[in-house]
Amino acid sequence: MSHPQDIEITDLFIIGGGINGCGIARDAAGRGLSVTLAEMNDLASATSSASTKLFHGGLRYLEYFEFRLVREALIEREVLLKAMPHISWPMRFVLPYHRDMRFESDTPTSKLLGLFMPWMKGRRPAWLIRLGLFLYDHLGGRKILPGTTTLELAGAPEGAPLQERFAKAYEYSDCWVEDSRLVVLNARDAAARGARIMTRTKVLSAQFEDGLWCIKTRNSENGEQTTHHARMLVNAGGPWVGDIIHSTVHSTSREGIRLVRGSHIVTRRLYDHDKCYFFQGTDGRIIFAIPYENDFTLIGTTDADHPDAAQKPECTPQEQDYLLNFANQYFKRQLTRDDIVWTYSGVRPLYNDGASSATAATRDYTLKVDASSGGPLLNIFGGKITTYRRLAESALEKIGAQIPVAKGPWTAGVPLPGGDFPVDGVAALTSELRARYPFLTDFWARRLVRAYGTEAAVMLGDAQSAADLGRDFGATLTEKEIAWLMAREFARTAEDVVWRRNKLGLRLSEEQIAALDGWLAQCRYSSSSAAE
Repeated sequence: MSHPQDIEITDLFIIGGGINGCGIARDAAGRGLSVTLAEMNDLASATSSASTKLFHGGLRYLEYFEFRLVREALIEREVLLKAMPHISWPMRFVLPYHRDMRFESDTPTSKLLGLFMPWMKGRRPAWLIRLGLFLYDHLGGRKILPGTTTLELAGAPEGAPLQERFAKAYEYSDCWVEDSRLVVLNARDAAARGARIMTRTKVLSAQFEDGLWCIKTRNSENGEQTTHHARMLVNAGGPWVGDIIHSTVHSTSREGIRLVRGSHIVTRRLYDHDKCYFFQGTDGRIIFAIPYENDFTLIGTTDADHPDAAQKPECTPQEQDYLLNFANQYFKRQLTRDDIVWTYSGVRPLYNDGASSATAATRDYTLKVDASSGGPLLNIFGGKITTYRRLAESALEKIGAQIPVAKGPWTAGVPLPGGDFPVDGVAALTSELRARYPFLTDFWARRLVRAYGTEAAVMLGDAQSAADLGRDFGATLTEKEIAWLMAREFARTAEDVVWRRNKLGLRLSEEQIAALDGWLAQCRYSSSSAAE
């Protein structure tokens, strides 16, 4: 099929700038494909900045016999840890035990136990938890992370914040990750490898004509409409994946998603150690209580069906009470809504496997190539932040069956920007940064290393004092850093900066955030005026 000579054709056009879209863009660009990605808002502005922020195998998925997913996630934890030691780190999880712990009634494990051990009446026996943790330790072949141990809670720091009825706990390993930074760093690396990343760009329509996808987009900041041409389309729209299938591409695909809302609350720091708690409820569900941003504790998550992607997810008063009441079954100090300093909520777009409850819906990912609209379209359903890199590799296998891909998998072990230092090297890097820039406080230096890794010094440049970093917006956020975020990390607004590129929104006042937003708006106006 011939096309006008001046038409620019991209191999892959990706709709969606969450972790799946950016992960696929990075992998594809690194294999030599030309890639364009369009995100209608900011990168990671929906599900990918609203996770529980864990690289974990998913201990509870063992009860659903999702062994393949758990094994892949467990193996992947350590691959990812090595590639991004600045934004991800090992964490120990404390699982207090008491005999009243129960299964959710519709898990395959609970049904089997109900059949063969009816006298347990749905309780989780200690031997079964220990068996699950044994599998968790060995399914993925750990090399970095330590295995499970048993803790006597009396007199131990881990027991101090808990009610005295908890005498024993199991302690195992998983990892923390800064979810929205993970997305941005994938987008940055994709761009460095030649991908075109467009934020604030909504895809209006996509039609296959004359052998190519013709994609129309609109920039929400200036209203500019553009037409793009691509050999293949990837729908990584997250909660909007179904809308894109039916309304944007007009496909006849019958694949469906189930939108499940996960809500979290953040309180002031509830205990003094740096371990996470894994709490099991009398309803069979689980929640985590996690050390967060030095001075806070993150508690979540809920599982509730969310009927409409267009409705912004919010942590409802009922969900707040549910999480507070759940935590209050464990902590000595009883929490109330007055303890909540922030809440957030995200929608997980799970593949609709017909499960009876939101909790039981599969967390595994499903990739489907659909040609009902004339051209190759890859729809991405589900996925966990832990398996994003493997999902991208699987997507490239599907893409390779439709268009030529010259190179094979390459991302395992390749660090993300700033991640080129040892897994246990954060303290040394922080000390180096403080020695080079003596004006940095310990908190400030550590925050920069956790955000930018080896690039923290590149960002600070030849600054001799805090004054050399320009305007101080509060909580160690300076003009120099914001310029970096705008130039390198696609940030445009105060919300992008203080809730997704970092979490300084927890430390800044509303007035400070408003002042930052006004300053950024002026920067955008100045740059658009200069471009005209």
